[in-house]
Formats: sequence, C-alpha cells, structure tokens
Amino acid sequence: MLKCGLYIVATPIGNLKDISARALDVLSDAEVIACEDTRVARKLFSLLGLPLNKTFICYEDHHEKIKAPDIAALIQNGQSVALVSDAGSPLISDPGYKLVRYCRERDIPLWVVPGASAVISALQLSGLPTNRFMFAGFIPNKDKARKDLFTELKNINTTLIFYETAPRLVKTLWAGDEIFGMREAAVAREITKIYEECRNGTCAELVDYFEKNPPKGEIVLMVAPPCESAEKSFDVEAELKKRLAVMSLKTAVKEVAELSGQNRNEIYATALALKK
Repeated sequence: MLKCGLYIVATPIGNLKDISARALDVLSDAEVIACEDTRVARKLFSLLGLPLNKTFICYEDHHEKIKAPDIAALIQNGQSVALVSDAGSPLISDPGYKLVRYCRERDIPLWVVPGASAVISALQLSGLPTNRFMFAGFIPNKDKARKDLFTELKNINTTLIFYETAPRLVKTLWAGDEIFGMREAAVAREITKIYEECRNGTCAELVDYFEKNPPKGEIVLMVAPPCESAEKSFDVEAELKKRLAVMSLKTAVKEVAELSGQNRNEIYATALALKK
C-alpha cells in the first residue's frame, strides 16, 4: 500500500524493458494516474500488464493551473497519485512543473521514481562533451524564432541539447548551419527502439544525410560547445567572399563574426582588404 502523496514516475521512451521494478510497483499500487493522454497511459499499462482499475486523469499543459488544486486535494484526502508523461521523465519538456510546485508549497509529500530520459540517453550516444550541457527544450517552429534561439545560445560554453520533430529537422539543420557553422552536431532518433540511430557531423553534413534519408520518430539535436578547433577550421576569407558578392560589407562582417566567434575588428580588416 502506497503512502498518500505525489509520485513522479519515469516511463520507457521506447523499449518497455526499461521500466524500473520500483516504477512497476508504484504504478500498480497508485490509486490515481495523472497523465498527458489517458489513452496512451492505458495502453502502456496494458502492455506492462498493470491493473487498469484505477482513476486516470488527463493532466496536460493547457490545464495545469486548473488541475493542480484538484490533484492536490485528492492527495490531501489520503490518495496516492502517480504523475507520468507519455514517455520518459515527467516535467522534462512535459507537464508537471506547476503541479510539483503547488504540492511543495503546501507541504504535500512527493517522491521521484527515476528512469529513462531522452535528453541523457541522446547525450550518452552522441560522443559530445558531457562535463557541461544545457537542455533548451523544443525548438520553435518559426524561422525567426529558431534563429533567434540559436543565436542567443551559440556562445555558451556547453553542449546544447534540443528536442525537434522529424518533419522540421532538415529546416532546423539549415538554420544550425547558418548560426553554428562548423561546430560538430549530432542527431539521435528512435532511442532504445529497433531503428535507434545517432549521426554526427556538421549541420551541413547532417542536412545532406537526412535529405537523402528522411528521418522518422522522436528527434534529439545536439550541438558541441564552441572551441578553438572549430574556430580554426572556419575559413573566414571564403565566407567573406561569398557574402561580399551579395551583400554590404557591414552585413557580411556581422554575419561572419557571428558564425565564427572571432574578433569582429579583425574580420572587418580582412573584409576591407578583400573589397580592395
């Protein structure tokens, strides 16, 4: 019998065998299951052989503020509630943050039942630096917002991790090529499933691959931190020549400085020499 409280339970991201023994116990005994989609949760319970004779409550982004007090009230009345996402660890780009905060502010008991996470699994597969990393969530679907996000984050000295959808991946990689230049990137997809894949290269190289091999499934995009080797491999003169042919000197210098991370005054001097 579970103690009354909120249990934050990770579920598999693909392979059902990744469910933990503790998660099975909690999900089996919890009286209420708070989930993004009750149909998805019921299907998972059925596949795992878990009992379905319990209350399933839809708890998703648009209703967090409304549902949090209701779920907290259930716990205060002595019930046990398990919070799950459609796959992976709750709260990681999934609903749950407002509920956890609401419960903590009222001293309602909480427990975490850790398990699979696409962010960590993708990073482990990628071979990119793991000593520092930043998860930046889902990439915006508008071109300007996407480029603005990449520009905002590009100079942070850490591995960047994003979620993306398969249909938008190539467009996002083109934006990555423009902003991140020659930095190494990696795309992981279908993690823990039959067609698990992690492909590394520059964003331009990844565009070439995924245009020929249209991606499917859940996508994690990672970008290596800026480093000296990336700067040295960036051909400033070639990039300036390409841009000077179609844009003003000022705009060309600005773009190349942003892409390379190198000193703008030095790039300006190079541009002037090329222009003459």
